[in-house]
Order: sequence, then C-alpha cells, then structure tokens
Amino acid sequence: MSEPFLGLTMLGLIVVVIMMGFPTAFTLMGLGMLFGFYAFYNPVEPWIDNRVFDLMVQRTYGAMTNDVLISIPLFVLMGYVMERGALVDKMFYSIQLSFRRVPASLAVTTLIVCTFWGIASGLVGAVVVLMGVIAMNPMLRAGYDVKLASGVITAGGTLGILIPPSVMIIVYAAVAGQSVVKLYAATMFPGFFLALLYLAYVLGWAMLNPKIAPSLPEEQTRVPVPPWMKHFAEVYSPNMLAGLLAALVSPSRALGIEGEEGRLTYWKLVKNLAAALFPLLLTASTLWLLWWYVVIHQQAAATEAPEGLEELGAPVADAGPAAAGGPATSFYVWFGLAAAIAVFALLRYYRNMTAERLQVVKLLVSSVMPLAILTVVVLGVILFGITTATESAAVGAAGAFLLALQARTLDWQRTKEAVFLTAKTTAMVCWLFVGSALFSAVFAILGGQALVEQWVLALDLTPVQFMILSQAIIFILGWPLEWTEIIIIFVPIFLPMLHHFDIDPILWGVLVFVNLQAAFLSPPVAMSAYYLKGVSPPQVTLNQIFAGMMPYMLIVILCMIMMYIWPGMTLWLPEYLYG
Repeated sequence: MSEPFLGLTMLGLIVVVIMMGFPTAFTLMGLGMLFGFYAFYNPVEPWIDNRVFDLMVQRTYGAMTNDVLISIPLFVLMGYVMERGALVDKMFYSIQLSFRRVPASLAVTTLIVCTFWGIASGLVGAVVVLMGVIAMNPMLRAGYDVKLASGVITAGGTLGILIPPSVMIIVYAAVAGQSVVKLYAATMFPGFFLALLYLAYVLGWAMLNPKIAPSLPEEQTRVPVPPWMKHFAEVYSPNMLAGLLAALVSPSRALGIEGEEGRLTYWKLVKNLAAALFPLLLTASTLWLLWWYVVIHQQAAATEAPEGLEELGAPVADAGPAAAGGPATSFYVWFGLAAAIAVFALLRYYRNMTAERLQVVKLLVSSVMPLAILTVVVLGVILFGITTATESAAVGAAGAFLLALQARTLDWQRTKEAVFLTAKTTAMVCWLFVGSALFSAVFAILGGQALVEQWVLALDLTPVQFMILSQAIIFILGWPLEWTEIIIIFVPIFLPMLHHFDIDPILWGVLVFVNLQAAFLSPPVAMSAYYLKGVSPPQVTLNQIFAGMMPYMLIVILCMIMMYIWPGMTLWLPEYLYG
C-alpha cells in the first residue's frame, strides 16, 4: 500500500475508533505515533531515535505556546461561574411575563433565554441541562407538544457555541490561523439571524396549530403588582410615568402610602422613575453610541495623522470621499428612520405605562440587565479593539464572579466546582490540539493531504460546487462526530484549498460554525438530545426529542443558503470595523 493511501487509511480509522467510544485526543495521538513511526522508520537507526518522537515534542510545544488558546480557560470559567451561580431562574420568569400575550409564550421565552444565556456562558451542555430543568416541566404541564418543547430547548441551547464569545470560534481561529476578533464580528449577524429563524418557526407553528401550545392560565400570566403601586395609581394616575413625575414634584400624598417595607420614601420614588425611564435611556444610549462611532469616531480617526504622513511600513492608502466627507447619505437616512421608529415605539409604550408594565420593567432590569451589560462589555471591548480576546475573557470571568457574588448564589463549593470543570475542559482542549497537531503532520507527511487536494482539483469544481461539497461533507460528519473532532481533524484538510477556489476563510469558517449547529441536533450523537433526556420526565422519550430537533436542522440549512447568497451578512461587520 502506498503512503498516500496509508494516510487515507489513517483518516478512516480515526472516524471508526472515535465512534467506538475511545477518547478523541489520545486516539489522535496514538494513531499519529503509530503511522508516524512507520513513516519515519529507518532500519539502520535504533527505534528510540525515530523522528516521530521529536515531532511529538515539537507539536506539543507549538500547541502550548499558541496565544489564541489562552482565552479558552477564561471564557470557560466565565461560563461555568454563570451556570453554577444559578442566575437564570429570575430571568426566565421576567421574560415569560414580558411575552405572556405572545403565542407559545413559554417556548418563545425558552428560546430567548437560551440565546441570551448561551451568549453569556458559551456552554451547550450547561445551557441545555439548565433550560431542561427550568422550562421543560412548565411547558409539559401547560399542555405543550413534547416535540415543540424539546426542539426549542435543544436548538436554542446550541446557539451559545455560535454567537460570540464562543470556544468553537477560538478553536477554529487557532486551527486556521485567522483573527479571533474578525471571526467574532463575522458571526454576530448570522448567529442572531439563526435565532430569529428559530423564533419565526416557533411562532408560525404555534399560530397555525394552537393546540401544540395552549394559552397559559390567568394565574401564570398575572404580574405580581405590589399593593402600594395600586394605591399609588388611584391617588395620582393610572399612567405610572405621569404619576411618578407628579409625585416627585408634589410628594406629600405619595409619602403617606404604606408599602411592604413601611411608608414610601422619596428615594424609592426616584428609583421607580429610573426603572420606568430605563427603556428610553437604553434606546437613547444605543442610538447615541451608534452615531458616535460612525460619525464622530470615524472622522476623528481619519484626521489623527498629519496629512501626507504615513505609518512606517504601511501601504499608501487613499482616504476616499467617504472618509473625507463622513458617512454616506444612506447612513443618515437609515439612522433617521430607525430613530423615528424608536420614538414612535416609545411614545406608544409610555402612553399606557400601567403598574403591571412598570413591574415587568423592574423585573427585567434586575434580572436581565446585569448579565446584558457584562455581555455587551465583553463583546464591545473586543470588537472595538479596546482589548484582546484574552483580556476580554479575563474581564468576563471577573464580571461573572461579581454578578454571582452580588446575587449571593456562589458559595465556596460551587466556586471549586466551576474551577475544576474549567481545568478539566481546558485540559481536554489542549490535549485535542496536541493530538490534532501530531495527526495532521503525519497525515501530510504520508501524502494524504496532497492526495485529497489532487482529487478535489481533478473534479474541476467551481467555487460554488466546492463550497457545497465541503459543507455537505462536514454536515454528514456531524451525524457521527462532535464539533471538536470536525474542527480539529477535518477542517484543516479543506483550508489549503480555499485559496485555490478564491473563498474567504472567514466566510467559509462562519458557514462551518452554522453547519456545526447540526452536529448537536443530528442523531446518533446529537449530544443536545442526551443532555435534555437526562433531565426530562420519564415519559419523554429520546425519539420524541429527536423528532423535535429535525425541523431545526432544515432551518440551519436555510440559514447557510441565505448566508452564501448574501455574504454581506457575514463579511460586512468585520470589513466595516477592521477594513
């Protein structure tokens, strides 16, 4: 047997052995050492001098000195602290009250919390298990279809591995030699777009067939309004915003109202007014930040350097009319349209600011906003170039500890568990990189990589055909294998061919990330199904969970098609931010 075919044999064996249940990292190292020993074998030299041992040391050192991997333990620690801190229960309750009048409100809430919590933690297993514990039984008790309940938990739980900060993106960046920051920017829109497709599917199914998601009883949708708010509305105005403004001007009647903790105080009125104004403040700050970055910051950056002076070693760049004259006219048009829609929505919202609505806002502010602020800070400092990915991960881990301590849900035992699980996960990733580096090197030495490239080039494919072929192979591999094996073992086989077909590795990589959502949703591996089965009631079968996941695999394929038709969905943000 020729050496290239030995390489293909090596590739086939790795799939078979992994499917038999052997640990991936040590299987990669074992096969790499075995076939590498044969590739370097010289009967004249002692076997101890075989160069495969030198290759093993070099590849191990190379993996351990990869700076990109430093951020993995910090992001993983952030996720485990979030999960062990049990910060999601109150969030689920407040979001469920916010969407209580929406069809399939529990399923919609589950999907939103899965997306939001997945962004914060980035751990698929933790999100699926946590949401299975919190949301599965309430949906089944409300009469929801088992396939709807299981599908929305398993599909929503996988989004955390796609939307940054994600460990999968960091692993791909290390394998492909790409910028983590650009990959984070590229996955923002596709990740949220896929979540939007999931949400549209759930709402559409519930509206077409209301029996799968019956309306909740009144006691589960009633907002717990404190008695003092009802009395306050009677004294001042049913519109809480108008009443609070009036009470701050003339507080005598308000200070005589009895609350749960005694009489109302002026400070409590101020805090409630701040909560009532929070949607306005959030909208205004978002619009201002967008205006500042696009209009003020960009023009300031363009005028920082003296005219005619170039950075040493930098190519001569033409600023162009857009840089000289500011943003294009279309930006002002879209910004004005967005601002007008926001003003209209706020006016409509505040026109009926009842006590129930104010209480829901207060619940959302107390449960969602701390985590939202941490997530925005972690992503913002990366995307805007303030910190590196590793520094941002450190900020996220520190913020997760502060949130858990503030909520008083993180004790010494849970902290030890989070640190131990972080060390375990980090060790697994490092061993995977060592094994993958050795396996890939031996595979290339045997000529397997060259044989695969020759075969693909001999097919005389167009870039579209190659894109379809590569993504189809990865999709099929997702059925028996997990994303770690696919990214570390098989993605490097395709990477050298992207240049030949003139395919952007950022675009191709994000398509792979979306494609790998199917790896968590496709039997027989489908780890999301097994995570959910472990915390589901006994009457929920594995086949029902599989059936609930299948439609989301089709949605993943639809998302990939739309991403390829409109590549700007992926490439616009990294090109705008970094050129």
